[in-house]
Amino acid sequence: MPRREGGTFNAASMADIAFLLLIFFLVATTMDIDTGLSRKLPPMPDPNAQQDNKQIKERNVFVVLINAQDQLMVEGKPLDIRRLRDEAKEFIANPNNLSNLPEKELREVPYFGEYMVPKGIISLQNDRGTSYGMYIKVQNELAAAYNELRDELAMSKFGKRYEHLISEQQDAVKDIYPQIISEAEPKNIGGN
Repeated sequence: MPRREGGTFNAASMADIAFLLLIFFLVATTMDIDTGLSRKLPPMPDPNAQQDNKQIKERNVFVVLINAQDQLMVEGKPLDIRRLRDEAKEFIANPNNLSNLPEKELREVPYFGEYMVPKGIISLQNDRGTSYGMYIKVQNELAAAYNELRDELAMSKFGKRYEHLISEQQDAVKDIYPQIISEAEPKNIGGN
């Protein structure tokens, strides 16, 4: 049998095909986008302004700690994550004007007139070893406490959920329940 010469083929279009496949997969592939936590940072202080050295009263601060084993401590006592929202709501609203919960001050609020507004701050501190999942769970529960209080107030005053109010009404509800969560830099507060 006679031996045949090796055949050749034109490979010039292979680069075009590879390029088209690359573009197809880039366009057709969905990319997961990590979303962050919605927080409004306070404005930078004016360097020429005088420092206000007012001390925040202990009763106005709700201390939430998370250790390296993802255990939650609220106001110095261990707490299950499932109870955090209710405890936070009780603190934020202080519905019975208890002396161990935040003070209230009388303020003029649009749509509400003179209203007793609580002065509470939630202080969140986590350990460097805290898992991201637990950190997010705690953040979600604290945000849900504010959202539920705003919904309840909106329903009682306007007969609508907070998200369905016009922006001026939402601002008025936010004036009564502003979301104030103070986060300190993570530390080694317990555990490994």
